[in-house]
Amino acid sequence: MTLGWILVASVAGGTLSAGLAAASLALRATWVPMLVSFAIGALLGAAFLEIIPHAFEAGEAHEVAAAILGGIFAFFVLEKLLLWRHCHTENCEVHDPHASAHDHGRSGALIVVGDTVHNFVDGVLIAAAFLQSIELGVVTAVAIIAHEIPQEVGDFLILLHSGYTRLRALVMNLLSSLATVVGGVIGYFGLQFFAELEATLLGIVAASMIYVAVADLIPGLHRRPELRDTASQALLIALGIGAIAMVRVVAPH
Repeated sequence: MTLGWILVASVAGGTLSAGLAAASLALRATWVPMLVSFAIGALLGAAFLEIIPHAFEAGEAHEVAAAILGGIFAFFVLEKLLLWRHCHTENCEVHDPHASAHDHGRSGALIVVGDTVHNFVDGVLIAAAFLQSIELGVVTAVAIIAHEIPQEVGDFLILLHSGYTRLRALVMNLLSSLATVVGGVIGYFGLQFFAELEATLLGIVAASMIYVAVADLIPGLHRRPELRDTASQALLIALGIGAIAMVRVVAPH
């Protein structure tokens, strides 16, 4: 019975947040570059206001810091490999100054990797809560869905900005959400083992968000240095951070 509750909550936690993020399908294509600023704020807010503090609560500070540092380095190497592959199969923006603004899927690929790990950890947390009580499990699942929605919207926009079609972005978000179910099942059978890795996994998740926001997305904003554009970018970044902060107040862990 407990495993059944975990499966239902994991499916809801993964697919509902991804499905609600798909409301971005209604956005005009011309809005996507502007709303990337909101996505930057959502990523940084989720990393610094939610995931990193939770990681510090789950493990030693030096362990979490090492995971974040190692994660940023690993994502740098991964992006270099993706760039190398792209530049050896077709012309790329590094060698072509007239290349398109999007990055041929690199930042999207990094976001999918980080989001998959994040969803897996959410599944483990849902399992841990249900193993305590059904009531705690339901509350935890609802809180996770609420916290995931603004981040998933940001991820969806980044996939579009990275060159994904809307359908492909939706499919990738839904596939990534299946990691919540996998994390729930594995957490049910091996919670003690994953409890020891929780801080490290959360550090890697935070690293993916920080790296994509700072290394891939923020430099693109500097291509529009006009005062009006800068003001709108700063406002949207602040709104993205505020969305995460507001959800934390309304639905605290």
